[in-house]
Amino acid sequence: MNYAGVELGGTKCVAVLARGAETILVRHTMATTSPNETLGKLEQTLGDWKQEFGFEALGIASFGPIDVNPASATWGHILQTPKPGWAQADVANRLREAIGVPVAFDTDVNGAALAELRWGAGRGFADFAYVTVGTGVGVGLIVHGRPTRGFAHSELGHVRVSRLPGDDWPGSCPYHGDCVEGLASGSALEARFGERLERLGPDDPAWEPVVWTLAQLCHVIVCAAAPHRIVIGGGVIDRQPHLLGAIQSTLVDSLNGYLQLPDDDGDYIRAPELGSDAGPLGAIALAMTATR
Repeated sequence: MNYAGVELGGTKCVAVLARGAETILVRHTMATTSPNETLGKLEQTLGDWKQEFGFEALGIASFGPIDVNPASATWGHILQTPKPGWAQADVANRLREAIGVPVAFDTDVNGAALAELRWGAGRGFADFAYVTVGTGVGVGLIVHGRPTRGFAHSELGHVRVSRLPGDDWPGSCPYHGDCVEGLASGSALEARFGERLERLGPDDPAWEPVVWTLAQLCHVIVCAAAPHRIVIGGGVIDRQPHLLGAIQSTLVDSLNGYLQLPDDDGDYIRAPELGSDAGPLGAIALAMTATR
């Protein structure tokens, strides 16, 4: 059975047609420009695939914040995003009407979490967290097999955590200053270190506040939901994989024996098994949940 997926990112958009992680039939990447241009190109691509191959449903894993409440009048819309032109863009309804198949719509990081849960490092678990540290910081938190829901999707990348003693850099988040995203995202690191960022070695003390901040985020996640595993991916971690072990040890120190992590081999925090395919396959995992 074929499924279509769209990973709608802030800079690029990846459309895939697949039967699962092992069978990706077609992949198409395009720049994320204006809503009308980007969605128009997606309509054309998905329409061609439907005619040539056929598919049962479409999953959309989008940058946010987005409206994921199916009872809301603005379900399927992107909300107040700093990306020019995209605030209030109706993504899901436009593609559903154009393509004529059931659509599932969620955040890009929730999609990636569902993909890792189905095919990757989260296999066998019902409670799992996927953290992405790239341009921003996002968390896909899966509880009892489903992404958390309330009046909105979770935004754990914007929690404020305790600061590394002696670190008084104000942070770069335009909304919250020194939240996790404002301290540890790729854009925050570029703002803090500029060109020096590319010259930081694995042992540079400049990584200490990054490790501390991400470990504190994991402390929050562990205390709030106790997932069986936390996976951390994204561009910053891909380029600096040494951070994972440091985050794990700092998390253990931070918990201070109050909670015991379930992995005795020190591998509670690990890299995603699906690598860069977690995002596109997240859209496929969402498509598999779509109902008519």
